[in-house]
Amino acid sequence: MNDNRCELIGNLDKLHTTELGIGRIKKNLSLDVDDVVKWCSDKIQESSALIIRRGKNWYIDIDYCQITVNAYSYTIITAHKIKSRV
Repeated sequence: MNDNRCELIGNLDKLHTTELGIGRIKKNLSLDVDDVVKWCSDKIQESSALIIRRGKNWYIDIDYCQITVNAYSYTIITAHKIKSRV
């Protein structure tokens, strides 16, 4: 497991977002879930998740979506769909 993955996975208990973040993530991903943070946490923990840290953020690519998490506060900033890379 790479260092970024270890660091983020080891701190998933700190993962959170704002009310605005919840609305933005639900809208961008067309989600109909009650707990957006749990949904994101579950996705981050999947073995196929690609976790990259660039600067102050982690970018997690999984199931054609990208989740952006602040590396210092563990705030889920946004998530959006990504097109398949052929």
